[in-house]
Amino acid sequence: MSWWNQIKTFLAEVRSEIRKVTFPGRDEVVSTTIVVLVTSVIFAAFLWLADTVVVFCYQGVLQVFKS
Repeated sequence: MSWWNQIKTFLAEVRSEIRKVTFPGRDEVVSTTIVVLVTSVIFAAFLWLADTVVVFCYQGVLQVFKS
């Protein structure tokens, strides 16, 4: 099979597969976007809190060894 026929076969298969794809509707995109944003805010708050606790503990350890 020549390279030209391979390309034609590949493109025909791609076209066939693209026809099987179902794209999400607007409502689904909006709802999943909201879930991602809320989850991101929750994780950001958790990481900020964890970082604050680690810094507080680190400063406490430094205070103990400093005095």
